[in-house]
Amino acid sequence: MVSKSQPSLPLDQIIHGDCVDVLRTFPDKSVDLIFADPPYNLQLRQDLWRPNMTRVNGVDDSWDRFESLQAYDEFSRHWLEACRRVLKDTGTIWVIGTYHNIYRIGAIMQDMGFWFLNDVVWIKTNPMPNFRGVRFTNAHEILIWASKFKGARYTFNHHAMKALNGGKQMRSDWVIPICSGRERLRVDGVKAHSTQKPEALLYRVILAASNPGDVVLDPFFGSGTTGAVAKRLHRHWIGIEREERYIEIARARLARVTPEPFREEVFDVRDRKRLAPRVAFPRLLEVGYLRPGQVLYFRGDRGDPASIKPDGSLRLKDGFEGSIHQAGRHLMGGSPCNGWQHWFFRE
Repeated sequence: MVSKSQPSLPLDQIIHGDCVDVLRTFPDKSVDLIFADPPYNLQLRQDLWRPNMTRVNGVDDSWDRFESLQAYDEFSRHWLEACRRVLKDTGTIWVIGTYHNIYRIGAIMQDMGFWFLNDVVWIKTNPMPNFRGVRFTNAHEILIWASKFKGARYTFNHHAMKALNGGKQMRSDWVIPICSGRERLRVDGVKAHSTQKPEALLYRVILAASNPGDVVLDPFFGSGTTGAVAKRLHRHWIGIEREERYIEIARARLARVTPEPFREEVFDVRDRKRLAPRVAFPRLLEVGYLRPGQVLYFRGDRGDPASIKPDGSLRLKDGFEGSIHQAGRHLMGGSPCNGWQHWFFRE
């Protein structure tokens, strides 16, 4: 396992306790990625029964009960503040929820300064039906993906996500089955955790938003899905959980995870082209490949012309001046532009 982390962090451990209290012991800006699966505050007030009169084993745990929406908001604000402090400026946070809580959490996050990058819809192929027939079947959950502030630099392994999606850019609707079968942890035939998430969901989150050796924090660790996937992908992980019965289950689960030996060329999925050494455009003038005053053409030899200034910036016909990227973005109406790919010259 590679390591880039501060030694004071309890790496690859499950910490027993309330996440707000535990996170107070963590250094500022020490975590690369946070995945949070907080209580949803489902507000269930009665048992649910199937048509055959068998009881639905839903989420009726004490940890999911709050006196009021205001109490839930206060709880959410406290743990989000604690997470924000330990998150690196280059890190991101993912929060999952349903219509019961995700919009309230989202508003709190925006008030704190988090900048939303995406909301991802997890579409369940096998959701639990609405047995009473009074609402639509709730067949999805929502994940908010956010950076710490607007304009922050963050990890996104775009090419890895394309590879997972057959070479096409991955969309924000993810069709993944709920946790079932052999993956579903059980104790004496009963679900070990009522809201266990499928590993396929965490695989995408962790692969997309972190790199080998990064620290992945889960402040509501539960049955340990985040840790299991992070361990397989050679990320450090930290789990915080206040229910001792879940800690025992998660520890046993993680003990069974044996990742393949780490090899950087295998487990690092960052775009190699972006990591390669780069040549500054003005350097081409210094060594004589291009000349001051020479004309470049945008998107081909008949495109918009631009004159190269001695400092390597371009001047367009309308008077705009900037780098090869800025000039291209100007001509494209503000859309992102890699100038190296769009400017041409005549021999």
